[in-house]
Amino acid sequence: MSKTRKLVFAGLGAYVLLIVLALVFFGSAGRNTEFKPQNEFKLDTWFSIGPIDFNKAVLYLVLAAVLTCWTMIYVARRMQQRPNRVQTAVETLYGLMRDNITRGNMDNRMAAKWFPFIGSLFLFIWFSNLLGFIPLPTNTGEKFNVFGANIPSFAIYAATANLSIPLVFSLMVFIFYTTEGIRAKGLVGYLKSLIPAGVHGPMAAGIFVLELLSNVMRIISLSVRLFANMLAGHLIILFMAGGLAILLGVAAIGVIALPLGFAIYVFEVGLVATLQAFIFATLSAIYLGGSVAESH
Repeated sequence: MSKTRKLVFAGLGAYVLLIVLALVFFGSAGRNTEFKPQNEFKLDTWFSIGPIDFNKAVLYLVLAAVLTCWTMIYVARRMQQRPNRVQTAVETLYGLMRDNITRGNMDNRMAAKWFPFIGSLFLFIWFSNLLGFIPLPTNTGEKFNVFGANIPSFAIYAATANLSIPLVFSLMVFIFYTTEGIRAKGLVGYLKSLIPAGVHGPMAAGIFVLELLSNVMRIISLSVRLFANMLAGHLIILFMAGGLAILLGVAAIGVIALPLGFAIYVFEVGLVATLQAFIFATLSAIYLGGSVAESH
């Protein structure tokens, strides 16, 4: 047996022993009916400014907006002829947004017009997703005492895990690409372009209705894809990091689930946060480019 295999089996044995010890010493405290996982996503109003109720979702939106504007202005003012590592990373990201996402799905003239929107959309969603995995003191339902001050507990929350945010982005994209299509082809021409070339007669009417529905469904698919991925990721992390152990009242489950929760956390931060921003921006560019394309 190789040395690596021995180490793996020794690690697994120690892990199983740790679970057994947790069961022996802590046992089961019984099912917890007071802990409500859904409260982690409850939006309590902290204060109001006119018609705006300021809560943690608004806070995360403001932070994402500030980060998006500040980082780009900061980098733009410090561009060098011989780029440092930060500038190299920014230029790589810029190339991804301009060449792969925008120019890859529309002609140069249209890409120049819509790149600021697509780039801002990508960065804003990306920052929103990443911020969602940084623990911040936003849980006003649970507080801890620091020198007499009641501080809200630290929690993770993403603005994009609230359906209203991706839905607004999706509606914007729908309005923009529909407007572009009508501007390029006229209202009648745009509606005719929804029917694939070569389809005539009664079948054309059926295809037209299906295409109209598919365009409306784009709003749902864009918004729900982003919302569901972020919400599901946060829920899994919540349960694996201790929520399941609290609900069932078995501390040993925490020993089993915590390493999995950490692995999922790393996966979400390292891949899902960026991938979802990339998919949303890419589909937006595809819809914009497709709306003015001559053939369906």
